[in-house]
Amino acid sequence: MGSIREITKKDGSKSYHAEIRLRGHPTERENFRTRSLAKKWIQDTESAIRDGRHSKTAEAKRHTLAELLNRFISQWLPKNPKSQAKQDSLLTWWKNQLGHLVLADLTPNVIAEARDLLLSESTKRKKMRSSSTVNRYLAALSKALSVAVREWGWLDDSPMRKVSKPSEGKGRERFLSLQEKDRLLEACKVSSNPFLYPLVNLSILTAMRFSELIQLKWEDVNFNAGLITLSETKNGDRRTIPLTPITESLFKLCPTFSSTALGHIFKSSRQNNQKGVISVRQSFKTALKLAEIENFRWHDLRHTAASYLAMRGATQGELMSILGHRSPHMTRRYAHYSQDHIKQILNKTGQFLTNT
Repeated sequence: MGSIREITKKDGSKSYHAEIRLRGHPTERENFRTRSLAKKWIQDTESAIRDGRHSKTAEAKRHTLAELLNRFISQWLPKNPKSQAKQDSLLTWWKNQLGHLVLADLTPNVIAEARDLLLSESTKRKKMRSSSTVNRYLAALSKALSVAVREWGWLDDSPMRKVSKPSEGKGRERFLSLQEKDRLLEACKVSSNPFLYPLVNLSILTAMRFSELIQLKWEDVNFNAGLITLSETKNGDRRTIPLTPITESLFKLCPTFSSTALGHIFKSSRQNNQKGVISVRQSFKTALKLAEIENFRWHDLRHTAASYLAMRGATQGELMSILGHRSPHMTRRYAHYSQDHIKQILNKTGQFLTNT
């Protein structure tokens, strides 16, 4: 229930102290210069509390979502320049859609409706957005709201905590059979692109991402220490990968070997300001066609590497270290490939226990 108390100041003027007490909610208080404003505030606030649209933090009533996103874009996104442009694009969608709302009115229901709109919209390529893409939109907004809660005190809690994410289903598990792997490498050997064979081979042997390989410079490969240092990874973590005799020989096959340490090892049209550079991606498509391999993408080479490692008995912890995963969730998908290895361990344990 709401109550209003009239207060007479020393100069004779009056103000009105409004107070709301509802079971299960903290007491709300505000001062107004007129009784009518106090009554309206009580009505609006009680209605918002009952509808779940109210935040007890006064800051949530002073700032709009657009203000929050603008501050986040200017202050936080520059800390991760690699993902800045993509995140800016995702957050701009939210700003255009819900930016006019004050944070107190940004409820889980409102966000859920926007999520459903994302799922129903078609992209520039005239295809429906996938669940994984929509989840990236949700993750971008969630990060901004979390910063507003934790760092700025604009919200008591993030409304995203009550918004469910669309199921992405099973992850893609396409990987090369040993026969397909041999055919692909043979096709890469005869490619007009001299970088294709070492790139594809290194992808299979090290599980490095395409972006990680393309960004490598000769200064990142220490032949004396036997280490490859990845400074620019997807999750921003610095990662090192041991050099083996096979991977070392592949690096030395590159036409840029013995060139300046500051130069890129591999040349790709994906890198800027490189005239006359053959597209690695296009060369890869040509090699796949020659090898008669269908339904295969470059990133599937990473899945191939992880699958081979799992089938050779690599543990989940070892896979996480090699792949650079922060969470075991992503690595767990390869667990079923190591069942033969686990079976051998169980057999050995059973034989040991039987003979004791």
